[in-house]
Amino acid sequence: MKRIVILGAGESGAGAAVLAKKEGFDVFVSDMSTIKDKYKEMLDSHDIEWEEGHHTEEKILNADEIIKSPGIPDEVPMMRKCIEKGIHIISEIEFAGRYTNSKMICITGSNGKTTTTSLIYHIFKNAGYDVGLAGNIGNSLALQVAEDPHAYYVIELSSFQLMGMTQSPHVAVVTNLAPNHLDVHRDMAEYVQAKKSIFLHQKPADLTVLNRDNEYTASFANQVPGRISWFSRREAQNQGAWFDGETVYFKGKPVLRRQDILLPGLHNVENYMAALCAVEEYASFEDVAAVARSFAGVEHRIELVRTLDGVRYYNDSIASSPSRTIAGLHS
Repeated sequence: MKRIVILGAGESGAGAAVLAKKEGFDVFVSDMSTIKDKYKEMLDSHDIEWEEGHHTEEKILNADEIIKSPGIPDEVPMMRKCIEKGIHIISEIEFAGRYTNSKMICITGSNGKTTTTSLIYHIFKNAGYDVGLAGNIGNSLALQVAEDPHAYYVIELSSFQLMGMTQSPHVAVVTNLAPNHLDVHRDMAEYVQAKKSIFLHQKPADLTVLNRDNEYTASFANQVPGRISWFSRREAQNQGAWFDGETVYFKGKPVLRRQDILLPGLHNVENYMAALCAVEEYASFEDVAAVARSFAGVEHRIELVRTLDGVRYYNDSIASSPSRTIAGLHS
């Protein structure tokens, strides 16, 4: 029996363990930190062996394959030993992809990816699709594939989840890129390379949605194997979306007026354009407009807390980088 070891027992790791067990692997889970009770209960209920607070080398280095939590750097001692031994290392997302033929719509970027992911998910739901929400947004793709499968998945991916990825989705979206996570990535070049993994392995019929106004994503034009749909606030796009200051157009047709979009800020207009490009083949303009008028946003992202004495108070605690803070202030 092939042995799978999962390093990290959070949402991603626990979900991967359940899927690996279902697929008949000998599964072991190890976490240097304390495992949350809900994940212990999940592992126990599936008869999966686990440990916390340490790594037992002899139980890890005999793995045929390792599924690594995206939060674990390759530089930590246990990862170095696994790499030196030549054990194949894979992410939860890529592992889950082996066991489903569902359509994948994946979103990454430095800013706006959670809102854009949520928008696309709600547009799919509004259009009547059987769709799951997964990835960096907090839901394990592997667990859904194992226990609650869907025909479509909308998945938010961080640079850590994309590093080393050898598969790309049917639809890839890169909202924008700016210096981020450079305390973990060696430099901006490594960060950008990780993000590009979302489309590098696509087939010619697949679609990549890119921001024409961002210097990094604009430079990807000749690197995308599939089709490209651009979005822009600066110039009209014949094969994508653009905003003239009043109206969002898609391939020359008006879709949304600025006042139709409930979310504040021009950066959210960009998020809607990215979502519009991503759902072209799946949803109508009416589906997109309905979500624009009703979607109130994601918590911690310019989230209206209350109005007191005529002053509106917002929770924008996700704005943990300069570009995010600037976008919030502009809105």
